[in-house]
Amino acid sequence: MRRARGVFLAAMALLSVPAAAGAQTPGEVFRKVTPSVVVIKAKGSEVTAGGQVRFLETGSGVLISADGKVMTAAHVVATMDEISVEFLGGETVSAKVIASESAADLSLILLERVPAGARVAKMANSDTVRVGDPVYIVGAPYGLSYSLSAGLISARWAPNTVHRAMPLAEFFQTNATINTGNSGGPMFNAAGEVIGIVSHNISKSGGSEGLGFVVTINTAKKLLLERKSFWSGIDGTMLTGDLAAIFNLPEPAGFLVKTVAQGSIGWDMGLLGGDKIATIGGQQIAVGGDVILSVDGMAIGSDDNLEKIRHRLSSAPAGTPFAMKVLRAGKIVELAGKTQ
Repeated sequence: MRRARGVFLAAMALLSVPAAAGAQTPGEVFRKVTPSVVVIKAKGSEVTAGGQVRFLETGSGVLISADGKVMTAAHVVATMDEISVEFLGGETVSAKVIASESAADLSLILLERVPAGARVAKMANSDTVRVGDPVYIVGAPYGLSYSLSAGLISARWAPNTVHRAMPLAEFFQTNATINTGNSGGPMFNAAGEVIGIVSHNISKSGGSEGLGFVVTINTAKKLLLERKSFWSGIDGTMLTGDLAAIFNLPEPAGFLVKTVAQGSIGWDMGLLGGDKIATIGGQQIAVGGDVILSVDGMAIGSDDNLEKIRHRLSSAPAGTPFAMKVLRAGKIVELAGKTQ
């Protein structure tokens, strides 16, 4: 009898232990965070086999400051011409890219104004997140606004381990469902704090049943807020080795411009993007655009120089002039630009 009573009292004591500080139900988290989550619709152009075409990209993002800064994924906005941001309730405002880091799939955009009902999200310290912690993703999968998915942290990956094209990103791996349209959206902890920005999903079928990867919020804060970044607005292909020889470059390497976003540094200085698709060595490449050879006398072919160029352009005050040498239709052309 005494033993039974002891077991009963122990069970009651366990039931009386308070829940972890800040923990909330999925519904409570969803209702708390949705005023900070946005749906992003961006218009751009790309080169296809049929020529230049316009397209619409849908993604998600999160408001992180009262002056209208929104974090999202670089692949959603970095080379787009027009960006609109929709808040809970349907109010839509325009935005522009102010910083971007493709090596971590991160961009920072600035709203032209902040709607009255919007709420700034709280960013957590993602270093404290552990495998097995519950997480929630709110976004616009397939354009269906303000959809919630829940899961766990499956793993944490150090920079330059899981995705070589994004060497600066520390990733969370999660089993929370990620679909097209979730990209750039926030992942929250059980307290409703942002712990990451959704990047991509790896799946054999292309569906949501694969592995989801989310850039940690500490990575985002470091690359977009703590160090000065910049937005070039260009996308393209690095030409080295055989490709450099095929394009008859006067330098060992060059960057073939595919797309130039309107309003970007590249656009303002007159860089030209590609206008047709060619198959070279089994690879489809947008050709006809400028090939960047150097910036302020620094050749872009080496990793050290790329970092030096990036540092110079990002750290220079707005309006600082710089020179760029490009190969255009077989001739060397000097272009002049200014930092933004």
